[in-house]
Amino acid sequence: MNPRVVTALVLAAALASGAVIAAAGGGEQDTVPAGPFEGAVIPAGVRAPDFTLRDQDGEKVSLRSFRGSPVVVAFMYATCEDSCPPQAQQVKGALDDLGRDVPVLAVSVDPRGDTPRAARRFLLEQRMTGRMRFLLGERGDLAPVWRGFAVQPQSRDTEHQARTVLVDRDGFQRVGFPLSQTTPERLEHDLRILLAE
Repeated sequence: MNPRVVTALVLAAALASGAVIAAAGGGEQDTVPAGPFEGAVIPAGVRAPDFTLRDQDGEKVSLRSFRGSPVVVAFMYATCEDSCPPQAQQVKGALDDLGRDVPVLAVSVDPRGDTPRAARRFLLEQRMTGRMRFLLGERGDLAPVWRGFAVQPQSRDTEHQARTVLVDRDGFQRVGFPLSQTTPERLEHDLRILLAE
């Protein structure tokens, strides 16, 4: 097996284990920003998984198609009433502060409940229609994306990880933000760095 794939899998497993421990402890782990970034820096060389999913309007969306631009990838679900609306508003605020849009992909963590209609309603309520694409699919389609970003999906027993990840123009995961550490200003700051690279 390719050594980079093995490294990425080991990292994903470590991040997932940390998420489980944090969830069991009732909170998210504190992270310390490294270097110029405000968010938690992801180790070098962790490529974002390539995927193709359909958005709220049934259009195919491939992460690879956004190469050349930073991409915001957020994990949420359309009927969420506690963590997802603030998460969407933080991204909206960052784009407003940035003064321009970059691609924003919301990946469903609740495939049974996330319908195209529910996703469109969520985007409308959050005033993110046209600024964020809500990616939907069956569990089998979404699970590789969750694993690739080390995200715990929504379940009856466990609340999902409200995590936002910045992917650079070359398709590498660079910075992660758990909800408790996300602000529009921090997101905007790190997006500016990635846009300048």
